[in-house]
Amino acid sequence: MQPAILAHLSKDPKLAAVIAVTELPTLATTSDDTDVYTVLLDSVVSQQLSVKAANTIFKRFCGLFPNDCPYPEMVANLSDEELRAVGLSRQKAGYIRNVARYWQDHNLQDTDWDSLTDQEIIHLLTPIKGVGSWTVEMLLMFSLRRPDVFAPDDLGIQQGMIRIYELEEKGNALRKKMTQIAEAWRPYRTYACRYIWRYKDTKQG
Repeated sequence: MQPAILAHLSKDPKLAAVIAVTELPTLATTSDDTDVYTVLLDSVVSQQLSVKAANTIFKRFCGLFPNDCPYPEMVANLSDEELRAVGLSRQKAGYIRNVARYWQDHNLQDTDWDSLTDQEIIHLLTPIKGVGSWTVEMLLMFSLRRPDVFAPDDLGIQQGMIRIYELEEKGNALRKKMTQIAEAWRPYRTYACRYIWRYKDTKQG
């Protein structure tokens, strides 16, 4: 972690206390990290599943295609039966085809994602049925490695901030308060979120 990032985030006393007792693991890098299309497909498959189950189903899904590459034009033409045979629900089968057809319709195969802002990517991808703001925020954080993303709808962030900042608000009021607190973390909100997730999952949290 760069000293400048730690120094900036540590201006928040409560977050500084979290940072002092929390070590962030290094993010693994894979060749698929910036393949936004594949990441979205994987994210749809993973919804409401354990990591192990999601990985198994996604591997089976990729096995339907030559070289394990789920090309949009091929995915868009798969039937419910073919997708359900690898373990996908009917709803997720529809979402998977939605992603593929959207990629085709908007010619996104060669998109230069680095040229787009975080908000532009959110506005571009959230119209896909089955892909919500949270999914795109996670993609921005962990695949595109954007440094200043905040995810107020994430349950782990909510639980962590409620504990750290002793918040009593609920629902929209809670998300509004969280967003207000997070303003002080700009332009490194992604790192703050990672600290909060990690802290929540340790004995200190």
